[in-house]
Amino acid sequence: MPSLSTRTVLLFLGLGAGLAGCPVSEHGKAAGQVPVAAPALQQVMPYFDQQWAMRKLWEDGLAEVATYDAERVVYKKNRTFSYTQITVKEEFNQQFNVKTDDYKRDDLFPVMKINQFCQIPTDQYPYHFLTSLFFRRDQPVALYKMTTSSQEWCGNTFKSMVDDGVNFEQTFNSYWDQQGAGRRNLRRDVFLEDALSYTLRSLKFEQRPAFNLVVLESQQTNKVAPPVYYQAHLTTAEAPAAEVAQAAWRVVVGLGPGKENVYWFAKSYPNILLRQTTWDGRRLLLKGVRRYAYWPQ
Repeated sequence: MPSLSTRTVLLFLGLGAGLAGCPVSEHGKAAGQVPVAAPALQQVMPYFDQQWAMRKLWEDGLAEVATYDAERVVYKKNRTFSYTQITVKEEFNQQFNVKTDDYKRDDLFPVMKINQFCQIPTDQYPYHFLTSLFFRRDQPVALYKMTTSSQEWCGNTFKSMVDDGVNFEQTFNSYWDQQGAGRRNLRRDVFLEDALSYTLRSLKFEQRPAFNLVVLESQQTNKVAPPVYYQAHLTTAEAPAAEVAQAAWRVVVGLGPGKENVYWFAKSYPNILLRQTTWDGRRLLLKGVRRYAYWPQ
């Protein structure tokens, strides 16, 4: 693993600027150092609309809250539950790497936050999952930060991933033996399976994009397993009318033999996810969507 100084130099090189070229804020951290997408991701950017999240829709101060009828296999049984995905614009500050309360800072940058929440009933006790994904607003393919947690009667598990310009630096805390608390580096030239329901909304669907990509397997689990990377292939087509209730695009991500994820997105902007099926039995079907400020005033 590169030393801290080496990683810092690499980060600056990737941004095309060193400390001498970056204004330093009063908060002690140089502004403008948000990592750009990895080169492998930049190669597929032409297939995506980089302005997708820059439109006025996301400037209204409200969140898009979509609810889904969902299914997932837990304890070898298919469980049905409700799943919520929230998409909203936020301003991050670089000092604390979270949504800012001070909008006069000079280290701010805009992100899109995607929160995914569900409570899954089982015969023993409920499972709770909450995942927060943060993307640079102008780069829908490049994850900047992710946190994901699970809670059930056996314990808590928490995982965090942050793009440091060289790797995804993951920290974790799990209740499982031989896992516990730790830190490791993951590849940053990947698409996260958990983020595809957001990232694929910005595809240039009319061009019927098809390309290869590397996908990091879902992190929405209560364990910290070794990372699984899929050498995947994506294809896009119009969805047959029999598959969804409205005009839609059908995106297939083939992860490998017998492992195919399918996503249906509305043709009209903002291309809401209408339906999703995955190779391991997860299902989503849009139940409703509205824009509102879900946080208490």
